[in-house]
Amino acid sequence: MTETPPDTDIRQLDENTVARIAAGEVVERPASAVKELLENSLDADADTVDVTVEEGGTELIRVADDGRGMREADVRAAVREHTTSKIDGLEDLESGVATLGFRGEALHTIGSVSRVTIKSRPRDGDAAGDAGTELVYEGGEVTTVEPTGCPAGTIVEVDDLFYNTPARRKFLKTTATEFAHVNRIVTRYALANPDVAVSLTHDGREVFATTGQGDLQAAVMAVYGREVASAMISLEADGDELPPGPLESVNGLVSHPETNRSSREYLATYVNGRAVTADAIREGIMGAYGTQLGGDRYPFVTLFLEVPGDAVDVNVHPRKREVRFDDDDAVRRQVDAAVESALLEHGLLRSHAPRGRSAPAEARVDPGSAETTKRTASETGSAAEADSESASSADGVAGEGVSATAPSADGSAADGATDATSAEPTAAGPRSSASSSAGDSAGAGSTSPSSASAVAGNSSAEPAPRSSTTDQSNTLSETGSTEGESEATADSAGAASTETSTATRTSSPDPDPARKFAAATEQRTLTGEPATGDETEFDSLPTLRVLGQLDDTYLVCETEDGLALIDQHAADERVNYERLQRAFADDPAAQALASPVELELTAVEAEAFESYREALSRLGFYADRTDDRTVAVTTVPAVLEETLEPERVRDVLASFLEGDRESGAETIDALADEFLGDLACYPSITGNTSLTEGSVVDLLAALDDCENPYACPHGRPVIVQFDAREIEDRFERDYPGHQG
Repeated sequence: MTETPPDTDIRQLDENTVARIAAGEVVERPASAVKELLENSLDADADTVDVTVEEGGTELIRVADDGRGMREADVRAAVREHTTSKIDGLEDLESGVATLGFRGEALHTIGSVSRVTIKSRPRDGDAAGDAGTELVYEGGEVTTVEPTGCPAGTIVEVDDLFYNTPARRKFLKTTATEFAHVNRIVTRYALANPDVAVSLTHDGREVFATTGQGDLQAAVMAVYGREVASAMISLEADGDELPPGPLESVNGLVSHPETNRSSREYLATYVNGRAVTADAIREGIMGAYGTQLGGDRYPFVTLFLEVPGDAVDVNVHPRKREVRFDDDDAVRRQVDAAVESALLEHGLLRSHAPRGRSAPAEARVDPGSAETTKRTASETGSAAEADSESASSADGVAGEGVSATAPSADGSAADGATDATSAEPTAAGPRSSASSSAGDSAGAGSTSPSSASAVAGNSSAEPAPRSSTTDQSNTLSETGSTEGESEATADSAGAASTETSTATRTSSPDPDPARKFAAATEQRTLTGEPATGDETEFDSLPTLRVLGQLDDTYLVCETEDGLALIDQHAADERVNYERLQRAFADDPAAQALASPVELELTAVEAEAFESYREALSRLGFYADRTDDRTVAVTTVPAVLEETLEPERVRDVLASFLEGDRESGAETIDALADEFLGDLACYPSITGNTSLTEGSVVDLLAALDDCENPYACPHGRPVIVQFDAREIEDRFERDYPGHQG
């Protein structure tokens, strides 16, 4: 009896449909096809690879090499699904893939969504006159196979990419953007293989060509230019030179910190010869540079990492551009150490010193414990450092009881308070009345327990009266003690430190032995003064009462219905962005330079220049090409009360290319607006910046005047609100029987 097939709507797709779906994973855009074909050429042991594209690769991609080549049977097999000469099976995959390609999908999937012509002749043919093979593969079908005359090696031409998948073609980006992706791929492999002569041509113009002589510095000069190449320093680290971890060696070139860009475009990293991205590698690189670079700047890097095959997984991403390590933290440490060592060796970093503006050392003080202050100061090595930390807290956060010393107009502590806390050269610790004689001889260095506690960030609701010793020391410091007096008091203060610390602990009475903590309960403003409770009403923002700062990054405000956190950087960025929009509403203010400034561009920047010349002019940047890779800037925009540097032309081009806009949406106004969003970021208040109450109020008032105060120009939220119900839910105040 014949079994009746089940009634179901689930069916198996035909091979042609499956091939086109798979092509969407492997061939996302023209650059994806270039990558697959370029890897095949390098795996074929080519000495020369020429890449030619037209219209960003949408009309034509041609990759020609002088590699091993293929016979007719090889060419026929190469276009079938999952066919490859590079691995035999799972064992090869798990032991670490040594070749760039290994999936056996490239030619089959590219041919499923384009018209592909392959010409190939073996390099080791029986005779020089042996004919090659030409195969035409169109829409997933082999249409012709015939002999042809061609040089040894392989030539693959891809015409009319995505001709039979119009939805995919529709969502390609602009020609300039698509070519930028192609350029990035070819550049990566040209740098990874300096012993191979790689060239790239776009719309009939050669973009760059490397010599293939094995000189990495020469390859860098070919793709980035002489200016960048001269700023690169060599890096070699292996074995005992690296911290413990999976990496066997790290070598390559990294740039001087001053040679940088606003894009990650130029971070070229390789694992076992494969161009990849990995967070652990990037974080290690940026960690080594520290604050020598701004938060939005990136160096030029060409870095090669060698790692055992079983310590890295390359089969993570369909396009093989990401890898996974079995110990990311160790890789991060090894890369950081290798890059930092090279920068230190060339005098480009300060060893054992803060990079850029340093933050004060942290001093955590438990409520009521003066001993902690003494211990922390001793651990930092000098009382001056600890006192500097305490004095700087006067600029800090509400809710941390701060010194009663009033700030000056600019928000810093008054001179008298600073002198009073910084004159003592030893970590003698707070003094009690029992050690007043030692305190008198110590002069400016001594403070009462109550005042020391306040300076350290632990004030009580009602500060204790200051002792006569403290008054005397403050008077002395305000009139100014001589250097000799400070040195003379150091020994006596140090000798008394041990016995007086004990006296301090035993002579300070607990105001309420029943209470475990004696923390401040009075609400404070950002300057440390008692909060007035005043609320500020806004037209767009909710009514707010500023409570303080969280991590010197978020403004903490009370609303009528709960709590609000405001990202101070995002808020200031929105304010600056709308100011710039108004300034650029008409023709932007521009400043003519006294003489033209010539800028050398990288290959991708030079190619983008022609496409975006009009957009640059709209912004106030006027520049003319002087040769294939150099432009002369004659006029720059003047915004935010300053004139932009001519070098910013490079950043503008990078922001245009990174926009990744849809084809046809590349309007000049849209490009200008995109740059304004990036430009607004640079002068904006950053995180980890302490603000005074006045500057907070001014910022919130300016934010309220914005057309959209709730999002920065890049789409991040400016304000996050928590209503009373959410707060009550988090504290589980609605459990049965709870009365308030």
